[in-house]
Amino acid sequence: MEQTIVGRAATSTTGQFLTFALGSEEYGVEILKIQEIKGFSAVTPLPNAPSYVKGVLNLRGTIVPIVDLRQKFGMPPETYTKFTVIVVVQVQGKTLGFVVDAVSDVLTVAADAIQPTPDLHGQLDTTFLTGLAQTGEKLVILLDIDKVLGGPELSLN
Repeated sequence: MEQTIVGRAATSTTGQFLTFALGSEEYGVEILKIQEIKGFSAVTPLPNAPSYVKGVLNLRGTIVPIVDLRQKFGMPPETYTKFTVIVVVQVQGKTLGFVVDAVSDVLTVAADAIQPTPDLHGQLDTTFLTGLAQTGEKLVILLDIDKVLGGPELSLN
């Protein structure tokens, strides 16, 4: 099921985002960054890794670091369920995976329908957000996955 968000004026520039849930919030990542979505499976923990790095996974011969986005964002941990998935992405030429509560939808958003992130006057780091998109009654927080996972996680593979 794909949803389309149309802006105030017709535009030929649109983006598609994979949306997913973390708690009660909806997030989106540009679909072109997604390599695959797989059910959660056991990962091999790494010593001295940050707490949000769950470990690594062997994905068809490629060692892929797995990050729990809940922990990365400072959210309380949740027990993994049958809906928990690993989203595998390409970040700066490297393959990484991140754990989310559930995948929701593919959202098509016109460029002029993406609202900028609010200016919180330095109270909150919003550099990893690309904007907000309204879908029905919910706001979808659009992430720049390169900035979210572009830190110490990249040195793990």
